[in-house]
Amino acid sequence: TGSSDPYCIVKIDNEAIVRTATVWKTLSPFWGEEYEVHLQPTFHSVSIYVMDEDALSRDDIIGKVCITRTMLAEHPKGYSGWLSLSEVDPNEEVQGEIHLRVELLEGEGGRRLRCTVLEAR
Repeated sequence: TGSSDPYCIVKIDNEAIVRTATVWKTLSPFWGEEYEVHLQPTFHSVSIYVMDEDALSRDDIIGKVCITRTMLAEHPKGYSGWLSLSEVDPNEEVQGEIHLRVELLEGEGGRRLRCTVLEAR
């Protein structure tokens, strides 16, 4: 139909933590969802997988972005902008970007990562 039913899965060190809502029948989804997760001091990366929900078969992986511990160290006040999706399956072509706002927060409960999934294209 020329459109997707996208949603995102957020993983910390390959463990699924959050799933966004599905945005139906679009190539330019808007989520505006915000999540806060507690990070272990030894975490390595936060990955956001953009998926295409499919009622009749297995959901397709459109692509992913990976936010590494090093990237967060390079942006101590956080990061906001568009990140290009990279492929998960080397046999699949990936096109698209995801607009994220990422902040590393320090507080009484330890470090938290605030990741706002804004939109994609």
